[in-house]
Amino acid sequence: MSIWWSLHLRREAASVPLARRLLLGTMETAGVDPDISFDLSVALSEACANAVEHGGPVAEAPATGGVEGDGPAPPHSAACAAYRVTAYLDGDRCRIEVSDSGPGFPPATVARRRPVLAEHGRGLSLIVELADHARFRNRPGRGAVVSFDKILKWRDGALLKVS
Repeated sequence: MSIWWSLHLRREAASVPLARRLLLGTMETAGVDPDISFDLSVALSEACANAVEHGGPVAEAPATGGVEGDGPAPPHSAACAAYRVTAYLDGDRCRIEVSDSGPGFPPATVARRRPVLAEHGRGLSLIVELADHARFRNRPGRGAVVSFDKILKWRDGALLKVS
């Protein structure tokens, strides 16, 4: 048996714990070992936080002093105001992908890890350490994708335990 879900989330801080709770609930229901679930939920939180912070241009308040949201929306605002989270639990592996429509990763970020004490970028290093495999890539003109996976361990009596 396998489980697959996908979320289309607004680029708002409140979306991060929502995605994390859905993943944790799915894993608990399936019977995944709590330590594995925790590692994946922290990695997911980091990837989502990155999409919220860097996943598109920041909406600006109108220069006329009006209320935000007055007037026509700038082109592509719906795509830039959202990101997507997809999770697959299939067999003994969980794969998670977070994609946004922002400018993408700088080439140096994709090519190497940041120093642990760097002001920014520690979340990507954390994802690498918590997952069995992680990949950071750009989709030219369409944003960034963070994908990572981990071999699952199961609690005794797990619903989806691989035989």
